Amino acid sequence: MEQAVGQADLSERPQVEGLRFARRMYFLRVLGLLLGAVCIGGALWNQGAHAPAWAALLANALIWPHVAYPLARRSGNPYRAELRNLMMDSASGGAWMAVIGFSPAPSAVIFSMMAMDKVGVGGLRFLARCLAAQAVAAAVVAMAFGFELHPLSSTVERLAALPLLVAYPVAIGLTTYHLARRVRSQNRTLAALSSLDGLSGLPNRSHWESVVASEFQRCRRIGHPSSVLMIDIDHFKAINDRHGHPVGDEVIRRVAELLRRSLRLHDVPGRYGGEEFGVVLPGTGVEGAEVLAERIRARIESAVLEPRNAVRATLSIGVAAFDTLDAGHMEWIARADRALYAAKESGRNRTARYVAAGG
Repeated sequence: MEQAVGQADLSERPQVEGLRFARRMYFLRVLGLLLGAVCIGGALWNQGAHAPAWAALLANALIWPHVAYPLARRSGNPYRAELRNLMMDSASGGAWMAVIGFSPAPSAVIFSMMAMDKVGVGGLRFLARCLAAQAVAAAVVAMAFGFELHPLSSTVERLAALPLLVAYPVAIGLTTYHLARRVRSQNRTLAALSSLDGLSGLPNRSHWESVVASEFQRCRRIGHPSSVLMIDIDHFKAINDRHGHPVGDEVIRRVAELLRRSLRLHDVPGRYGGEEFGVVLPGTGVEGAEVLAERIRARIESAVLEPRNAVRATLSIGVAAFDTLDAGHMEWIARADRALYAAKESGRNRTARYVAAGG
């Protein structure tokens, strides 16, 4: 018996995933076949089976798992090899059901457990393939050794089926639980990576804009002050032209690091694009935002951003407070951006507050 959670295209997965899949199957197959041997053994005992049948059952339970795993592990496509192993498991299940004359209790339990894990591995299509292999094996055994139907299961057979019926679903559930936890962890990691700018380590533009959008709605709802800063590294093109893009990249990284260190925990910086950054300051009015912007500007001005070439830089910063007249968060950002350009037009290395026309 065996189980794993997957998709119908398992045979096309990378080799490392195939090896992980085969390893997971190995432990479940060892457990499932031992419990399956107890289930079948109850029927063999009740029907007075001879030594060859017992020998074949023990070989199936104790040897096959340790043959199947190396077959998959050494294959060029471990997933595909493991799918073949799973079909062999189904075929052996069909053969044993025929051997015990389809005694209802053990046959139903074996069929159900195998059907459950085949659906978990590859869905209904893979289940259909495995059921076909199971039916063919059952027919071959019935024709080769004669067929004697046992329509009633004894108490011994029913009791022998219980360990498989109870313990194996628990093992499947634990496997599914651990896989689900791994998937959730990977999804969280991917979500975090997809929201970060690879160079600066700050939230990328789309993620930062979504933070501004959330703060915009919160300000509208509860009416508290908040501000946005738009920040540009002055003459950044000249840094790239003079020292090269690797130095320019280091300047971006260093500015991002100093920016993070200058902010409070609930402030959210982001890389807006190129040499431009944005910061949303929840709960901070325009005066407080200007004070913080000046602190950031002074800190960057005094820092050596790339020691090997003694590169320094300055910042121009635009500040805009939340305004109920804005139709949306992009207007808020646009006002801060206009203030930034006002700072650059005024000579750079300074902070400018957005002032409405005629204000």
